[in-house]
Amino acid sequence: MNPSKLRILSALGVFFVFPVALCANSNSVVSSGGGISVESVFRGLLGMLFIMLIAWFFSSNRKAISWRVVITGLIIQLSLALAILYVPFVESMFDVLGKIFVKILSFSDAGAKFLFKSFSSGEIEEPLLNFAITILPTIIFFSGLTSILFYYGIIQKIVYWLAYGMTRLLKISGAESLSVAGNIFLGQTESPLMIKAYLEKMNRSEIMLVMSGGMATLAGGVLAVYIKVLGAGDPVQELMYAKHLLAASIMAAPGVIVISKMLVPQTETIDKEVAIPKEKIGKNVLDAISNGTTEGIKLAVNVAGMLLVFIALIAMVNFIFVKIGDWTSLNNLIASVTGGEYTQLSLEFILGYLFAPFMWLLGVAADDIDLVGRVLGEKLIMTEFIGYVSLGDLKEAGAFMHEKSIIMATYVLAGFANFASIGIQIGGIGALAPGKRVLLSQLGMRALLAGTLASLLSATIVGMILG
Repeated sequence: MNPSKLRILSALGVFFVFPVALCANSNSVVSSGGGISVESVFRGLLGMLFIMLIAWFFSSNRKAISWRVVITGLIIQLSLALAILYVPFVESMFDVLGKIFVKILSFSDAGAKFLFKSFSSGEIEEPLLNFAITILPTIIFFSGLTSILFYYGIIQKIVYWLAYGMTRLLKISGAESLSVAGNIFLGQTESPLMIKAYLEKMNRSEIMLVMSGGMATLAGGVLAVYIKVLGAGDPVQELMYAKHLLAASIMAAPGVIVISKMLVPQTETIDKEVAIPKEKIGKNVLDAISNGTTEGIKLAVNVAGMLLVFIALIAMVNFIFVKIGDWTSLNNLIASVTGGEYTQLSLEFILGYLFAPFMWLLGVAADDIDLVGRVLGEKLIMTEFIGYVSLGDLKEAGAFMHEKSIIMATYVLAGFANFASIGIQIGGIGALAPGKRVLLSQLGMRALLAGTLASLLSATIVGMILG
C-alpha cells in the first residue's frame, strides 16, 4: 500500500494502520497466494482471534459459552477448507460439482436465448447479453430445478445427513441442524419451512441459530447467479468460482453455529432428534415445477427491482457526496492522496476505507484492503447482490493486485447478511411462527452480526491456507 492510502486512513481516524504499512508491497500485477506460510498463519490466527473476540464481546451470556462447541466448529471449518483446497479426492469432488453447476448454467442460457431470440434475426445480439437475459433467467431456472429436487426428496436426504452430523458433533438440536443444513441449498425463508412444526417451541438460542444460518449461507439459485457474475462468461473462471462459492456456503454452516452459540449460548435442554418433514411442495412433479418457477419469477422480479432502486440510490448519494467534495475541496485532496484511485468523495471511498483495517486483520493483501472493505460495506448496507456485482466489475477492471483478495472477497460476500434480511426474516419466519415475532425482532441485529462474522471467518481461514 502506498503512503497516500495511509494518509487517507489516518485522516478518517481508522486504526491498525501501522501493521498495514509493514505488510505493504508495491507489486503492480495480479498475484495469487503462495501457499501456507508463517505470515499467513499468523495473519489467519490474528483474524480468527479478532472475530472470536467480537463474538465474545457481544455475547448475551459469556459464562455459558461452550468452548468445546467453538473449538469443534473451528476444527470442522478448517478441515473443510484444507480438504477442499488440498485433498485430491475432495478437490475432485468439488471440481465435479462445479462443472455440474456450470453445465446447468448453460441450460439456462439455452432457455434465455429461445425466449429472447425474437429481438434479433435468430440469435441474441451482443447488446442484449445483459443482466436481464443472463442473470434473471438463471434465478428462475434454478428455482424450478430446486423444486424438482425437493419434490423427489433428494435435497431432504442430503440435508438429513448433514444435519445428523452437525447435531452429533456440535451438540445442537435436530431442528436447528436441519435449518442450517437446509440453508446451504435453500433461501433464508424457504429453509425454515422444513422445521415449521418446531419453530413455536424453539428457545432463544435455537431461534438465533435459525436466523443466523439464513444470514450466513447462500441459496442454490443465487449461488448460480454469482458464478455467472464472477466468471464473466469464461468457463474456466466460472468453474473456479463455482468451487469457491460452493465451499463458502458449506463452510459457513459450522462457522455460523460457532458464532451464533457464542452470541446467544444454549442454556436449556434441547431435542436432538433429526426428523425430515414428509410434505412435498407440489401434488406432482409438474405442480412442483410450476410452484418453483412461480417463486423464481417473484425472486427475479424482486432482484431486478432491488438492483434498480439500490443502484439509483447509490447514484443519488454519490451525487450529494460529490457536491460536498466540490464545496469543501475534498475531491481534489482525495484524488491527490490516493494517486487517482479515487477521484472524489463517494460512498465507495467511504466504505472502502472504513472497513479496510478489518480486512487487513483477516489477512487480505494490504494493496486490496480498501476494495474488499468496499464490497463488504455494500453487502451490509445494500445486499450481497450489489457486493458481488461490484466485485465482478472491479475484477474485470483489473482493480485488484492479488487474486487471493478476489477469492477472499468471494467468501466475505457469501451470505444474506444485510439489513434488509432482518425485515425479510421477521416477515418470513414470523409468518410461520407468529408467537416468535417479538423474539425475531429482538435478535435481528445479533443474527446480522453472526452471519457477517461467519462469512469473515470462512474468508480468514481460506486466506490463511492460500498464503
